[in-house]
Amino acid sequence: MEAAPPGSSRPTEPGPCLSGQRGADHAVSASLQSAAGTEPGRHPLAVAAVLPAGGCGERMGVPTPKQFCPILERPLISYTLQALERVCWIKDIVVAVTGENMEVMKSIIQKYQHKRISLVEAGVTRHRSIFNGLKALAEDQINSKLSKPEVVIIHDAVRPFVKEDVLLKVVTAAKEHGAAGAIRPLVSTVISPSADGCLDYSLERARHRASEMPQAFLFDVIYEAYQQCSDYDLEFGTECLQLALKYCCTKVKLVEGSPDLWKVTYKRDLYAAESIIKERISQEICVVMDTKEDNKHIGHLLEEVLKSELNHVKVTSEALCHAGRHLQQIILDQCYNFVCVNVMTSDFQETQKLLSMLEESNLCILYPVVVVSVHFLDFKLVPPSQKMENLMKIREFAKEVKERNILLYGLLISYPQCLLPCTLEKLVISPWTSNDDQKLQESLRQGAIIIASLIKERNSGLIGQLLIA
Repeated sequence: MEAAPPGSSRPTEPGPCLSGQRGADHAVSASLQSAAGTEPGRHPLAVAAVLPAGGCGERMGVPTPKQFCPILERPLISYTLQALERVCWIKDIVVAVTGENMEVMKSIIQKYQHKRISLVEAGVTRHRSIFNGLKALAEDQINSKLSKPEVVIIHDAVRPFVKEDVLLKVVTAAKEHGAAGAIRPLVSTVISPSADGCLDYSLERARHRASEMPQAFLFDVIYEAYQQCSDYDLEFGTECLQLALKYCCTKVKLVEGSPDLWKVTYKRDLYAAESIIKERISQEICVVMDTKEDNKHIGHLLEEVLKSELNHVKVTSEALCHAGRHLQQIILDQCYNFVCVNVMTSDFQETQKLLSMLEESNLCILYPVVVVSVHFLDFKLVPPSQKMENLMKIREFAKEVKERNILLYGLLISYPQCLLPCTLEKLVISPWTSNDDQKLQESLRQGAIIIASLIKERNSGLIGQLLIA
């Protein structure tokens, strides 16, 4: 059994903390402490997790085991580890991987700065892998750096969307009953074929449920079950709850799970998982400009159009001045999408300041961060071709920051110089009247659509490109 290397510096909590989630996490943790009896004078409930990750992914139909398949260029198992790491009351996470993938797993832990992870070698079957993970947590193991938990969670390495409230429910139920597992309604009717390929019987769908993960057990219950387990069950079995029932006569509690407990099994599931992750990290946009106090700044007008066009997304604005204190807080709060406004200039000074802040923050470790460098230029006075040499520098900037997981795009918006600040102030509160006004309104609307698309798709093939709204 090997412990993972500790990370040097990392965000306080890995991954995006969506709106309202921080408070919810604290509430869930408080609920667990109450349910586990962690009142004054009582010891907190010790909880660990075991993830079997030794499968070869035959049903996926790709040479790479599915737990290591990339989603947004990051292995799937890293997302699952992140989901468990966010739960502060899970003390240890033991991952069972094959010997040939041990170094791959170590590199994943180091690159994405995962914590509280220990590795054991997987067995030739799922149950044998889980048993190896449980052995690492048992007190009777020589030189073990892990301590035996009171409750152990067993979860799949390819179910990345498990939430803390579901983990809480199964852990609390396991503490009371000895074993508990998440279930979901059956989607399809289950039938049993006869030996000659004809229908033998079908199950009444309303009376049966699909067994899902996570599952939780009193450690002594599930460890004893595996110690008593027959070779046949270890070789061909797949249901941990059944072992607790069969070998320890434990009355297993079934807990209704949420729809997002699904397992990545087929290649199409990778695309579905990627779509969900993209959606989750695209819920906030920060518009960065060179001044905050000037309400007539064209950047504020772009902000208003973004709010109007993307009413389901939180849009805020911040300044790069004053040492960027507020902007640094937004980065710490894990916003993954930035629009940097540059007015009447084709250089990238402001954008470079933002990129430097992002690189220093470690925000980009787990998810690709999108930066759209928006340049407002008067195409009548200065045709884009005259500024192209400067603007094309975005390609080398984009290539450089892509190595640090930042996706940099360029966007040009025609901004007639005749629209002075006083005119812009009127545009915000009055109908668009002049031809230039209408053109700017349409350019801003097209710009907002392009920005939304770049953020949603996160297409690395378009980095360094200059788009015109």
